[in-house]
Amino acid sequence: MFKDLDPLLHSQLRLAVMSLLISVKEADFVYLKEQTGATSGNLSVQIDKLNTAGYIDIQKTFQGKMPRTVCKITDKGIDAFDGYVKNLKPYIKRNPV
Repeated sequence: MFKDLDPLLHSQLRLAVMSLLISVKEADFVYLKEQTGATSGNLSVQIDKLNTAGYIDIQKTFQGKMPRTVCKITDKGIDAFDGYVKNLKPYIKRNPV
């Protein structure tokens, strides 16, 4: 009845990042940091893990002299997120007592 949950997405911060990215075309690092309340260092590590897994793409550019990091969810990331949500539902379904 209970299926395994993707351990990569079971982290609160990585799940928050994926939840934000699933609903937008792309998001920059500053936006993700503001929305999650994460520190720059922790967010950087977590988006790198998602990128390494192929769940997100990261583009690093400059806006003037300032570096800009933009993240976008991939098709693999969408599938992983949808699977995570599907597998999570039996855990949170309320059964009558």
